[in-house]
Amino acid sequence: MKSLVEHLSQYAAYHRDPRNIATHFVGIPLIVLAVAILLSRPGWDAGGAWVSPALVVAGWAAWFYLRLDTRFGLVMGLLLGLCLWAGQVLAEQDTGVWLGAGVGAFVAGWVIQFVGHYYEGRKPAFVDDISGLIIGPLFVVAELGFLMGLCPALKRAIEMNAGPVRARRNNAAL
Repeated sequence: MKSLVEHLSQYAAYHRDPRNIATHFVGIPLIVLAVAILLSRPGWDAGGAWVSPALVVAGWAAWFYLRLDTRFGLVMGLLLGLCLWAGQVLAEQDTGVWLGAGVGAFVAGWVIQFVGHYYEGRKPAFVDDISGLIIGPLFVVAELGFLMGLCPALKRAIEMNAGPVRARRNNAAL
């Protein structure tokens, strides 16, 4: 299994433009939330607990993140738990609300992602490696941590492999 640095470095190589990274702060959470919403509707009662495909997928993802890094795994587990809660709330609504929220968030998230990759001038990471779909949310959490001054050694290791985030161009280039 690849290490945390290896996964994040590979993903970061596709995300060196600050505008692309910024779009990921919105697009990826929308996509994760959308998946939780859409997978929360089918399910079954298991001894008073609602078991849905969203719970199974989130459990697997949290386990994956915990195996990579305990701190990041705990944060990701908490965030996935919030998405599960929101997904369950929306799944209990009528079909139009549930489906509209899920599909709407999914489409909006992907549109925002592709706008970011337009700025990057590079295709999304998952096109070359499907694991980019699970690493993307972790990348967003790591980048947020870096913005807050956390995990400087991890940031340096990723930048040694993927290069630094490019400096922002002047506004005329936007």
